Amino acid sequence: MTSTVCRICSIPVSEVFSSTLLKKYSVKYFQCSQCGYVQTEAPFWLEEAYITSINNSDTGIMMRSFWHRNIASTLIYFLFNQKGQFLDYGGGYGVFVRLMRDAGFEFYWQDKHTENLFAKGFEFSKSENLSIELLTCFEAFEHFVKPAVELENLLCISRNILLSTEFIPDPAPPPSKWWYYGVEHGQHIGFFRKKTFEYLAKKNNLRFYTNGQNIHLLTEKRLLP
Repeated sequence: MTSTVCRICSIPVSEVFSSTLLKKYSVKYFQCSQCGYVQTEAPFWLEEAYITSINNSDTGIMMRSFWHRNIASTLIYFLFNQKGQFLDYGGGYGVFVRLMRDAGFEFYWQDKHTENLFAKGFEFSKSENLSIELLTCFEAFEHFVKPAVELENLLCISRNILLSTEFIPDPAPPPSKWWYYGVEHGQHIGFFRKKTFEYLAKKNNLRFYTNGQNIHLLTEKRLLP
């Protein structure tokens, strides 16, 4: 029998619990002893989970967009080239890109699964050879089927990535005790800890900074002495 391996560092993982996703699928969850990543079994239910890409339980989308605008604007102002070009990867309906462009930043939008409603005309195209100063990727990493591969793809666009995802507590709580598993919509399939990102940063020759909960930065820049 083939063992399940970590989707971050490829070592065998241990089952920690199971839960019911989309009110009907029994799904196993596994934890990596090396990098701390917690993942579902191979996500066979995703086509059904993404019938609507913005899930019905995502009621904080507008509030988050304003919050992310404030964070990104501050970081760009103090740490990056304000006149540079920026990309919001997995940009949803384009609310965040619209807010950032209204604030004076040259932001572009990309999302494979969602219609661009608010940032039309500012779609990102690799063929344009834009030099992306900073890539933002909010509430997406927990959706990635192959997170290590996805990160490598993002780093081909920019070596500076500002992202959001909730750190999973240690030890991993049961599904009834942590809302971020998202068992009702089934779209969240991987969960990170600080040491997970530290592993990825080291692997890709980057530095990692975090607020300790849900806002994280992978970058080539040295921000602290």
